Amino acid sequence: FVITVTQLGDRSFSGAHKCIIFLNWASEPSFGLLFDIDGVLVRGKTPIPAAKRAFQKLVDAKGQFLVPVVFVTNAGNCLRQKKADQLSHILGVPISQDQVMMSHSPLRMFKKYHDKYVLVSGQGPVLDIAKNVGFTNVVSIDMLRESFPLLDMVDHNRRPKVPSSPVVNLPRVEAVVLFGEPIRWETNLQLIIDVLLTNGNLSNVYETTHSTHLPLLACNMDLMWMAEAHSPRFGHGTFMVCLENIYKKITGKDLKYEALMGKPSELTYHFAEFLIREQAAERGWRAPIRSLYAIGDNLMTDIYGANLYNRYLDERMARKSTKAVANMVTGAGTPASVPQEVDMDNGWESELASPSATSCKSILVCTGVYNPHMELPKDANQCIKETVFHGHRDFRFDPALVEPEKIVEDVDAAVELIFEMEKFGTAV
Repeated sequence: FVITVTQLGDRSFSGAHKCIIFLNWASEPSFGLLFDIDGVLVRGKTPIPAAKRAFQKLVDAKGQFLVPVVFVTNAGNCLRQKKADQLSHILGVPISQDQVMMSHSPLRMFKKYHDKYVLVSGQGPVLDIAKNVGFTNVVSIDMLRESFPLLDMVDHNRRPKVPSSPVVNLPRVEAVVLFGEPIRWETNLQLIIDVLLTNGNLSNVYETTHSTHLPLLACNMDLMWMAEAHSPRFGHGTFMVCLENIYKKITGKDLKYEALMGKPSELTYHFAEFLIREQAAERGWRAPIRSLYAIGDNLMTDIYGANLYNRYLDERMARKSTKAVANMVTGAGTPASVPQEVDMDNGWESELASPSATSCKSILVCTGVYNPHMELPKDANQCIKETVFHGHRDFRFDPALVEPEKIVEDVDAAVELIFEMEKFGTAV
């Protein structure tokens, strides 16, 4: 085993120095950890001190992880390798890109769009990111703007100085992918609306009577996120609110998404669970990973998403039990009369294989968006009814889904608590 000695503060409540010693036995782990990044490990570019302490507990003397770990972030403006390098520097332990899950990572599964001509919105190397997850024919907002210079008219300084005609050298757009918040919102909002209302052909006029529009896939639904400022900052979810409301104001219809990725979607957690299983297999750990622990700072994304996935796992186990009971009742070798939905999992399960996890517990830290010192109303029931839901429009607010399993001070305390819950170490 490995002994890790950690000093917890200068003095305990009794005034004596206190140490916690974890004995990390060589037995195989049966649990995996899902870490949010912003507000849990860093705030903006500033590391949270507890993060380095936490990760010293998670690796052995050779720097190898003692349990499978995946970083699940709603960020989507860089490649996985760059984020892994940043985390390695911040945490002081080696992190591989296979341990990093960006909000756009599940796009790898949407193979039916990979050969289509796709418009991408976001910032950073969006073309490289799109190609990295499988898309082969990609056009950016800037490329669209250059080909149709008369479309982007909000900023007077960017309007064409002389009359110009469209440079029509782009094929028809067949789908739109929103990777993250762009820099020039007015340009992106205008051109995305143009693409949706012309069915991908910007030489056409608007057609607002159609009941459907081009497939739209979106990553990262965070309304706000925590950087160095005292209060949360706008996230991609805020941009999506603008897009949805503009589309509805023009057409009278709701904007529809083919898929929503990033926390709190079930799809994101299912993909993260798959990465945990892959990591355990690569390490040669044969014990199935039964429990997941999701550590985050945002009730509306991290906690909601983990609890939503836990509910899915509960329902999945119940469906399996129903099927088993039905088979027992009808006798061996006789097909059971089970409703079709009981025997059918989500389509993405066939892509990733069924999860081995049976639970996903949410742990909330107090170093980011969540403010433990916020004054609560006297009437708790009224508080729940009047809660302003910061989640996406397509996710129903359920008070039970924003209730964390545990609340701790920081990520270091979260790791200690998980080790205690799993009896993975001994504290003295």
